[in-house]
Amino acid sequence: MSTVTNPTDSSSAAMAAANANTNNLMGDTQDRFLTLLVTQLQNQDPLNPMDNAQVTSQIAQLSTVNGINQLNNTLLALSGQMDVSQSMQAANLIGKDVLVPGSKVSLGGETGAKVATPFGVDLISPAAKVTVSILDGSGKAVRQIELDPQPAGVFSVEWDGKGDGGAEMPNGAYTVQVTASDAEGQPVSVGPLTYGKVASVAYSSTGLQLDLGLAGKHSLLDIRKIM
Repeated sequence: MSTVTNPTDSSSAAMAAANANTNNLMGDTQDRFLTLLVTQLQNQDPLNPMDNAQVTSQIAQLSTVNGINQLNNTLLALSGQMDVSQSMQAANLIGKDVLVPGSKVSLGGETGAKVATPFGVDLISPAAKVTVSILDGSGKAVRQIELDPQPAGVFSVEWDGKGDGGAEMPNGAYTVQVTASDAEGQPVSVGPLTYGKVASVAYSSTGLQLDLGLAGKHSLLDIRKIM
């Protein structure tokens, strides 16, 4: 079970921390600048005093540095808000069926029924021909499915658990291969999608991770379809 903090509290805390860091940094920078400026004025050559343009330029540089620091802290706070929003989205996915990049398909289950897990195809551009091949554990193609012309996008594909000859295939693990071509017969970029049920949400060094059971762990950005 994933615990997600209240987004309002988290964003407020992030903004408060950013403002505190900005104020401290601005105060330290201004103090050092004023100390340096006073020292320069006290020790300047009376016959060759500091040019007003130099003082103005130094003040402008200080303002630029402070502005950059404020911008960086604002971006940091916004990043924290986005993380909280992403966490809320991921928590709402727990228990949902999704499709993510992968080629695994499972046939059968505890009931012994000849039911294949859902899978899908991610088509980058429109295709006049799409061929889906089901391979057994040894890599042998046992079923080939020809699809009608498809537009670009993600769509689901169903397998009835039968081979090309109509015989029922044994329960177990299978893989999917997909090829596609346009009207001129040129290859079209395409990839298979595997099924998973979101069991939990976790954080890691690589960011937010969804536990999809047998489908493994995937990033929230890996989700191509929610069913």
